[in-house]
Amino acid sequence: MTQIVETLAKISSNYDALFVDLWGCVHNGVTAYPEAVAALQAYRAQGGTVCLLTNAPRSRHEVAKQLERFNVPADAYDTIATSGDSARSAMFRGEIGKKVWFIGQKHDLPFFEPLSLIENPVEIEQVPLEEAEGIVCCGPFDPFADPSVMRPEFLLAKTKGLPLLCANPDLVVDRGETREWCAGALAALYTEMGGESLYFGKPHPPVYDLARRRLAEIGKPTDDRRILAIGDGILTDVAGAMGEDIDVLFISGGLAKDETGTDRQPDPAKLSAYLDQQKSAPTYTIGYLR
Repeated sequence: MTQIVETLAKISSNYDALFVDLWGCVHNGVTAYPEAVAALQAYRAQGGTVCLLTNAPRSRHEVAKQLERFNVPADAYDTIATSGDSARSAMFRGEIGKKVWFIGQKHDLPFFEPLSLIENPVEIEQVPLEEAEGIVCCGPFDPFADPSVMRPEFLLAKTKGLPLLCANPDLVVDRGETREWCAGALAALYTEMGGESLYFGKPHPPVYDLARRRLAEIGKPTDDRRILAIGDGILTDVAGAMGEDIDVLFISGGLAKDETGTDRQPDPAKLSAYLDQQKSAPTYTIGYLR
């Protein structure tokens, strides 16, 4: 049974580092949540380390620029690990070939910028689907269109045996009050159609390994027993943390706000029913990060 807590401070002394999801926890895709920012600042002021662990299909440097635009101050975190960097590493190692068909929008193009972490990287060329050896999916061409619009292209890709590299396993995200489809929804469709999808963000292990390396890079290597993951995605943040045997604080006021009856805090009965339905057991639950 999950423990409902009022604030992060009630449990944070048990942990030396946090793996914190961004969208739905620290910001809403438009601007920062002031209480969440204050909670992270207070945690760091007491000696804790904050690694922002996001399924953004971009480099940590691009995410840092976005956070600045969203008014998330630099003193609210120590380092960033992104599914984009994890996926880029795989791409530049040649795991989906040299010639790739790109699915995404213009703002996703920095995904193809050089990555210094990889020695002797493969030279990647963007080509039409008909010439591709693999697919890079950072998100839909149109985030409001049903993923099924991609069926014709995916049928051809499956027939050609192309692997699809999914740079963001999230299915949906809420930008302000508007829900958008993410790359994970396309990857799920491709898998359903018989194609091969490769995942590098939460809930899959590679991005957690990257987050641990990020902590080590800044001189803060941390035992998993002293790490708390925080997130609103039951199938990504919570499932991923549980799979890594890391304690997790579920933010019920994010993607599952309606299902959990969350105002300031979740309705206990609705929360219990939701977690039972999802077969999930987060260590702690809070309405919003504060």
